[in-house]
Amino acid sequence: MARERDDTIASRISRVLADRIIRGEIAPDARLRQDHIAEEFGASHVPVREAFRRLEAQGLAISVPRRGVRVASFDLKEVREVAEMRAALESLALRHAAQHLTPAILDAAEEATREGDAAADVRAWEEANRRFHRLILAPCGMARLLASIDDLHAASARFLFSAWQSGWEKRTDHDHRAILAALRQGRTEEAASILQKHVQWIGRAPVRTPSGTTREAFAIVG
Repeated sequence: MARERDDTIASRISRVLADRIIRGEIAPDARLRQDHIAEEFGASHVPVREAFRRLEAQGLAISVPRRGVRVASFDLKEVREVAEMRAALESLALRHAAQHLTPAILDAAEEATREGDAAADVRAWEEANRRFHRLILAPCGMARLLASIDDLHAASARFLFSAWQSGWEKRTDHDHRAILAALRQGRTEEAASILQKHVQWIGRAPVRTPSGTTREAFAIVG
């Protein structure tokens, strides 16, 4: 019974910390202090350590000898890897989903695109963008594939928030509209091809570090 309770608490802690890391509220290389986190959640060290292991498995944290558990950093190579994986898996999901897409689903995806275009900040845009992708891919009915895509979208969101916490400008997503137009006309391969190129595009933005210097951040913007 105690083990089940620890697992439940560990799940909650890892979920909250993952969300903070993805949203950029905890910076790359920041130390995750076991005592502080245990106190915040009113938990023992056992579920906190399990939560850390789960974050490491997600690639969000790393255990560094003599430096403790820290938020994982990322570089352009990792951003490109996630973009390539998303391109491959999302185009596969779309090919399987296409025959099950109804006018109502496509209309909802179009509305998500309009909301993304009107988004005033990066978080609102990311939420609308993720909803668009989920709507057109979910009908594939392949749970394991969709779970992998969800994990990749979380990684994409982390890159995005890191690069565009400020300086976000409204934009029109022409790719989303081209994908929807192709799907409405039954041109599945064309839609899959546009989607594949769409998620492979990587944007860049200058980001000021806590020390006052500037670095270039990269992000998947699709």
